[in-house]
Amino acid sequence: MSDFVALIGRNWEMIDALAVAVGLVIYVAASHSLHQRRHPSAAIAWVLGILLVPYLTLPLYLAFGSRKVVPPNPAQGARRAAVAATYGPAARAQQLGMAMGLPDRVAYSALCIHEDGTQALLALRRVIAGASRTLEVSTFIFGRDVLGDEVAELLKGKARAGVRVRLLIDGIGIYLGGYPDLKGLAEAGVDVRRFVPPFRSPKRGRTNLRNHRKMAIADELHLWCGGRNLSAEYFEGDPRPILGSSPWIDLSFDLDGGVAGQAQQQFEQDWALAGERPPLAESRFFEAPAPGVKSLAQLVASGPDRPDDTIFTLLVSGCFTSQRRILAVTPYFVPDTSLLTALSLAARRGIEVDLVLPARSNHRLADFVRHRSLRDLVTAGARVWLHPRMIHAKAVLIDDDFALVGSANLDGRSLFLNYEMMVAFYDRKAVGSFSSWIEARRQECAPYVAHAPGMAHELAEGLLLWLAFQL
Repeated sequence: MSDFVALIGRNWEMIDALAVAVGLVIYVAASHSLHQRRHPSAAIAWVLGILLVPYLTLPLYLAFGSRKVVPPNPAQGARRAAVAATYGPAARAQQLGMAMGLPDRVAYSALCIHEDGTQALLALRRVIAGASRTLEVSTFIFGRDVLGDEVAELLKGKARAGVRVRLLIDGIGIYLGGYPDLKGLAEAGVDVRRFVPPFRSPKRGRTNLRNHRKMAIADELHLWCGGRNLSAEYFEGDPRPILGSSPWIDLSFDLDGGVAGQAQQQFEQDWALAGERPPLAESRFFEAPAPGVKSLAQLVASGPDRPDDTIFTLLVSGCFTSQRRILAVTPYFVPDTSLLTALSLAARRGIEVDLVLPARSNHRLADFVRHRSLRDLVTAGARVWLHPRMIHAKAVLIDDDFALVGSANLDGRSLFLNYEMMVAFYDRKAVGSFSSWIEARRQECAPYVAHAPGMAHELAEGLLLWLAFQL
């Protein structure tokens, strides 16, 4: 035994060098073959980790390192939008969307933007009650509370009535709301799947990739979606205090038409992935909008199942093509350098840039590190507004004719890691309605005042951004 220990001791440096070499080869091969484009600081962090502590970093990389699960499609770049020769953000977004393989714009009707949690719950009840054939629900969190229990009973009732009901819950998010009664749902006939459960998923490298999409689709015709999870704090439906303060403010909406069909098709893809089956072919045909129809929108999915970072790309492009105003609301603002630069340059060239945030969110680390980006924005001439309540809404409006509204936050996790879903609106009436909702929240805010940080504070911001928000 002592001879074996001595042998290991003499060859430890060789074993350590071999572990580093194997780790680097795996990192380079995976990044190249899977097209895992990363922020430079994330790449540096992984490489340094492999060099310094390969036995710890390599298992972490295999568990959390993958960012994309589909390769780029070479034929996708050949698809170009037949858009009029204009430089407006809406036209450019259409071109980019087609180049990235997003579904075509389709007509929609009956858009209803929910003023508050009470109206959002009434709309959700209406969509569920109206389902006569199929009902698909996807959520990150399904609360074990007053709201979650009510939604569970509504789903059970539809299943017992003969409607095909499917519920998709994220494999990590399912633990964050108190864990719903899955057995009771299944016994009532609801088909439930967990999206990539962390402790039994065979998909190596995907544990860190979470499904953050939220939607309810009835009969492939009616869509309810936005930023709300199915938990009380997102709807103001539970009298118990949330975080010791008022219930959260969130943004959701419902509509009818082709966008609901696109959402249902996306749900099918997510459902297949959760069932560990090959993704379905996107074969459904959506009719082109009739001439003169102005209410046009399209589903914008982003995440590991897309070869491009679609939401991020549309946001950066919108910043550079904006001609008048950028209006955004998000609970967490931890952008990467490219998006921050695009927003700052827009402000410097005279675009009105307004960003609405909660004064205090439910993620203290995000609140701590956001000040570095906020200082840069304010210095560039943007205006930042802090709301006294926790605001969980996610929307970005560019000028008067383009809006992205849905589930994605303005941080690296949403834009580069999560499975997210936004709806892009291309008509002035819808954009104006979303603008009015955000403006009403902005009127309740206080302006953000930037303060020069001390050296220790600035160093802590940088370390947290590097270590916690880029991997």
